[in-house]
Amino acid sequence: MTLKNKACIAGIGSTEFTRNSGRSEIHMAVDAALAACEDAGLEPEKIDGMVRFGSAGQTTCEFTTDADVARCLNLPNLNFYSEAPWGGGACCSTILHAAMAVSAGIAKYVLCFRSLKPASGTVRYGRPTAVPVDSHWSYSMPFGFSSPTSWVAAFTNRWMYETGATNDDLGMIALVCRENAVVNPRAIFYRRPITLEDYYKSPMLCTPFRMHDTCLENDGAVAIIVTTPERAKDLKQTPAYITGVGMGMADDSFCMTSFYRDKIGIPEMKYAGKDTFKMAGLTPKDVDVCQFYDAFTSLVPMQMEALGFVEEGEGGAFVRGGDRIRPTGELPINTAGGMLSEAYIHGMNMITEATRQIRGTAITQIPNVEVSMTTGGLGVPTSALILTKG
Repeated sequence: MTLKNKACIAGIGSTEFTRNSGRSEIHMAVDAALAACEDAGLEPEKIDGMVRFGSAGQTTCEFTTDADVARCLNLPNLNFYSEAPWGGGACCSTILHAAMAVSAGIAKYVLCFRSLKPASGTVRYGRPTAVPVDSHWSYSMPFGFSSPTSWVAAFTNRWMYETGATNDDLGMIALVCRENAVVNPRAIFYRRPITLEDYYKSPMLCTPFRMHDTCLENDGAVAIIVTTPERAKDLKQTPAYITGVGMGMADDSFCMTSFYRDKIGIPEMKYAGKDTFKMAGLTPKDVDVCQFYDAFTSLVPMQMEALGFVEEGEGGAFVRGGDRIRPTGELPINTAGGMLSEAYIHGMNMITEATRQIRGTAITQIPNVEVSMTTGGLGVPTSALILTKG
């Protein structure tokens, strides 16, 4: 039994990405859902399944419930509803849940969504949404080890020490993502280029990360409609077939602070990638374009190693100078600007860009794309997705 090509993405939609949306998370989620329906040519009332981001002890997960969205869309019934946990690690998992539902006949049209507004100050239970609540953080947060930036910096420093990757290598990832965002009107950093000198002048946050090494904080929502290939034939868009999708959770796993393993890093992505490529019957060499989850610059070359695009220890060398990861390079990445420069919607905007690459409608369109990949968040249980033309 396999999910390969038994489901597809038939509609994508989003709100504008902004520093201040001026409306609630529910409002944005519904706006994105309606945009996805319009994109697909689907009447909203036909949606009968929904997948949202679950909690998993994190306050940054989805606060808009499936019932909220169903009520606002006036849906008669949801046959299927589920949650995919672990923040950014959930993005491709939502697609897996939806693909299982439609291929099994439990639902016909499943809406996956993410809506958040950290930039304009959403607060829950008396604390900002960026503050986690899992008990294991009590061993570190009171002593200043208190943010995702510091946690990822810790294993990035180890990776740089072991592989010889440099700050210039990290800077080139920031530059390439920004180059792609500069021409993308949806991007927060549209028409706002930077140079390597600008990168080094940006404030140091936590060694080795400067401000330009970290993702954006913004408001926005993204929605994606998944259905079967048969039903997609009656809709408006060229379907993006879900050819491979997988999840991974490695041993001795903690959220963002898995520092007690013999070898620290992102083994979760190795597992997720292995299952995704196996389902698709493809290898990294077959991928034409990849949207790597880029909450931090270092995660891009680290994923290249974990997924087998390069040998272990060669990620820094691969991105060095930037040419191999630009749109004209051998592995174009984050063609809308990624979460470093387009918007941070926990990876869901990366899935919409992967879909546009299959449709041939991306602003920075890579020629002759047959295989488009995207990945989920790192430092947590994660996921990966391969889309094709079927």
